Amino acid sequence: VGTDPMPIITFLSEWGMEPLEDYVPHQSPDATRVFVNGVWHGVHRNPARLMETLRTLRRKGDINPEVSMIRDIREKELKIFTDAGRVYRPLFIVEDDESLGHKELKVRKGHIAKLMATEYQDIEGGFEDAEEYTWSSLLNEGLVEYIDAEEEESILIAMQPEDLEPAEANEANDLDVDPAKRIRVSHHATTFTHCEIHPS
Repeated sequence: VGTDPMPIITFLSEWGMEPLEDYVPHQSPDATRVFVNGVWHGVHRNPARLMETLRTLRRKGDINPEVSMIRDIREKELKIFTDAGRVYRPLFIVEDDESLGHKELKVRKGHIAKLMATEYQDIEGGFEDAEEYTWSSLLNEGLVEYIDAEEEESILIAMQPEDLEPAEANEANDLDVDPAKRIRVSHHATTFTHCEIHPS
């Protein structure tokens, strides 16, 4: 559908984007270039914080869910797309649960139960005054995100929820490793950010 880029550009200016006219490359060579719909608008000195803020605003619904944000660390670029014609798909958001020490889906069985209850109410025609819980509710609560093809290249997608479970089975196999060895077996930490939504 596409959205107006001006609110995004205004937000970027308010959040520390240095306009292109004021940018002196030799004074800040590590600054990240900021593009909106392919047009270079300025540079930012703290792209990680800016990216986190933009994602939080998109998940809260303050920024249109169809806006795409890509941070290319190697190229020192932050690209934001608001234009129409991009292909995107919904993905469940994965959160890092510090207390449990692993990642898990933000969406819970209770959310799915509410969706099912709303669907059955629509079919049966009951409960006129009941609060509807729809797909938009999942978007507004930050449980699902629309990701376009370019942004998809910068995230790690778990193909099923079981991929998020910690590798406890691998830890049991570590008992066979000789404790006198200087090199320990290391397990790769998977830092999934999203999970595939299957039609089933």
